[in-house]
Amino acid sequence: MALFKRGTAGKPGEWYYCLKHGTVEEGPECRAADRMGPYASREEAAHAMETARERNAEWENDARWTDKGAGSGGS
Repeated sequence: MALFKRGTAGKPGEWYYCLKHGTVEEGPECRAADRMGPYASREEAAHAMETARERNAEWENDARWTDKGAGSGGS
């Protein structure tokens, strides 16, 4: 019998995408630096990389976060 029980860090129904293994996992199994999430469903977690690419593209083209917005009178 183990002296210490490992507590689960996540809640049932939370889904993560493991960057190291390229897999979806329920509850965090891998370390935080290697995962994205939590997501509400397995399907959302499965599309984590696609979602990240889409968000990155939006942010890269957002004038508020690039030099494109410089000099446009913003604060």
